[in-house]
Amino acid sequence: MSTSLDKTSLQKITAHIGARVHGIDPAADLSDDTVAFLRDALGEHKALVLDAPGLDAAGQERFAARFGELTTAHPTVPGGETPNVLDVDSDINKANEWHTDVTFVVNPPAISTLRSIVIPPYGGETLIASSAAAYASLPEPLRAFADTLWAVHTNVYDYAEPRPRRTAEAAYRETFESTPYESVHPVVRVHPETGERGLFIGGFVRGIEGLSTTESRDVLRLLQAHVTKPEHVLRWSWQPGQLLVFDNRITQHYAIDNYDDQPRRLSRITVSGDVPVSVTGQRSRALLGDSSHYSAVPERSAAA
Repeated sequence: MSTSLDKTSLQKITAHIGARVHGIDPAADLSDDTVAFLRDALGEHKALVLDAPGLDAAGQERFAARFGELTTAHPTVPGGETPNVLDVDSDINKANEWHTDVTFVVNPPAISTLRSIVIPPYGGETLIASSAAAYASLPEPLRAFADTLWAVHTNVYDYAEPRPRRTAEAAYRETFESTPYESVHPVVRVHPETGERGLFIGGFVRGIEGLSTTESRDVLRLLQAHVTKPEHVLRWSWQPGQLLVFDNRITQHYAIDNYDDQPRRLSRITVSGDVPVSVTGQRSRALLGDSSHYSAVPERSAAA
């Protein structure tokens, strides 16, 4: 292993999720060994935090692209500094609900990267939850039941309680929903690299196939409560010039709106993902909307 990796310190943050990475500069020209090290660390810890004071949008793109083909910024929301950058700006939208990124398309992103740009003097933390730890914590009968379920995810749905919206926020929501998407995913997803099982649900779920609205709500409330148990959650307090990398296939996240109306701005770039696979090997399917402009669907392997 290279000298740079010999100097690297991987500091675990919680029992189930999160590690600080010291000694690797995301803005640098990373070696293949370093990228492999980070990929292995991400598989184990689900979320990594790196100090990145010199990282800009171009550098974040270069870093994220070492882990796979990049998506565009979003299926419906236009990019920021580049077509691949999504501005996460509190003046426009606050994503203060549990979700996994872009699960309403048939192949949601594999990896998400968040770069801190403007951080409020207090509050504004990001919560990341391990859906693998959540699945493992389920009683065996409930795990067996969850293994059989499929959920419909959509970008056109009233996820949160109705509340007044500012003009900018209402405009963002209109853009977000401008093209409807729906996909059906297994409630329990098998990670394509680690083989771990995780609860693949969150804020974009409209309901469970075969269940009524009331039944779906009750089942999802029960499963989601396991995802967000404090033991399964990393609460990250941002500093300017940091990079948070998380595995979107086996986590959920939540941006806490606890900083009043102070500015908070991050930059998100995501890596294209596979089509989710259930415990029986069945793949997710698209019901509505063509998202190929956002992320090309990988060819299915002959062994699949």
